[in-house]
Amino acid sequence: MHTIEYNPGMTQQKRPQILLTNDDSINSPGLWAAAEALSELGFVHVVAPRVQQTSMGRALPRDTDGHIHPQKLVVHGKEWEVYGVGATPAQAVLHGMLEVMGFAPDLLVSGINYGENLASGITVSGTVGAALEGASLGIRALAVSLQTPMTEHFDLSDRVDFSAAAWFTRFFAEKLLKKTMPFDVDVLKVDVPSGATPQTPWVVTRQSRQRYFYAKPQDPSITEGSRNMGYEVRVDSEGLEEDGDLKTVIIDRKVSVTPVSLDLTSRVDLQDFRRLLES
Repeated sequence: MHTIEYNPGMTQQKRPQILLTNDDSINSPGLWAAAEALSELGFVHVVAPRVQQTSMGRALPRDTDGHIHPQKLVVHGKEWEVYGVGATPAQAVLHGMLEVMGFAPDLLVSGINYGENLASGITVSGTVGAALEGASLGIRALAVSLQTPMTEHFDLSDRVDFSAAAWFTRFFAEKLLKKTMPFDVDVLKVDVPSGATPQTPWVVTRQSRQRYFYAKPQDPSITEGSRNMGYEVRVDSEGLEEDGDLKTVIIDRKVSVTPVSLDLTSRVDLQDFRRLLES
C-alpha cells in the first residue's frame, strides 16, 4: 500500500481506474454486484467499511480505527484483493485513494446500497456521503441505491436481486467516464425501484423536498430509557413534485437519475436576500 499526497491525474494506467465503496460494508452482495459490473469498464479498486455504516452521511469521526484489512473476493472467476477499513464510507474513500491506490481514481462509485436514498434524507446517506467526499476532491462520482424492504436494509440478505441495479451502475458509470458533466453536477445519484429490469425507463429528476424516512422510537418505554431510533416510510402523494426522485421511484416505478451539487446554497438572488435582511 501507498501513502501519498492527493494529486489528481496521477494515474497513467491505460484502463480507467475505478474506486468502489459503499456503506453496507465490504461483505455486501450489492458491493460485489457493482464490482462485477464495473470490471467490464476498467480496473476496480474495492475499499469499503469493514462493518455496516448505514446513515453515516459524509461523517469523518475521529474514533474510527482506520485499520485496513486485505480480503479475497472472486469476481468473474478471478480472485481479487479487496480492502475492508475501520472507517466510515467517506473515510473509506480517503483511505482508498491515499493509501490503497496511491493516486486519484478516474471514477468513484458508491453502492449498490440496500435501500433507496430519496428526497430530503440524502444528506443522511452514507452511500451519497461517500460520493460527495470524492466529488469534493474533483473526482467524478456515482451513488447507486436499490429500493428494498426495510427488513432487508441491514442484514445483507442474499434474497435481494441486484442484477438490474448492477446493469444501471455500469450504464451510468460508462457515461461518467466518457462524458464531461456540466458545472454544478458533482454527483450522479441513481435510485433503482425494486422489480426493475434493464429495460425499465430512467428519468432525470430533482431531489424531492419531502421527508421519506421518519424517525420512530423502537421502544417507547420511558422507564427503560432511550434506545436506538428506528424509522418508517411515509409518502405524501398529494404533495409530490412531478419531477422529483420520490415520485419517480415510488409511484412511477422508474429509475431516478438525480444530478447533485456540492453547493447547498439556496437558489435565491443574494442581493435581494440581503435587502430582505436589512429591511
